[in-house]
Amino acid sequence: MSLFGRPKIRVTILIKGRIGAGWRDIDRTLKLPEGATLGHLIEIAESKGIPLRDALDNSPHLRHTLMLNGDRCPVEKNIDHVLADGDQIYLLAPLAGG
Repeated sequence: MSLFGRPKIRVTILIKGRIGAGWRDIDRTLKLPEGATLGHLIEIAESKGIPLRDALDNSPHLRHTLMLNGDRCPVEKNIDHVLADGDQIYLLAPLAGG
């Protein structure tokens, strides 16, 4: 069975703050096929008009500070992490330097 023929799970994506040239305030829930990974989520989000890849590409520090269910989840180390129903992905761009 292909990935896209599997039952669906729901994953919420939150993106907040200045990322690249603009301000982002996104709170969306996507239905994904069971077995979808973080890498799949990035691809599917883009196809649904959610600029997750754009945020990660335009603010590279976010690739290291992405949060999954409240825990830091660096993208490169976790690209194959299988997501579960109810997971929450959160990107918070810093508001000021320090």
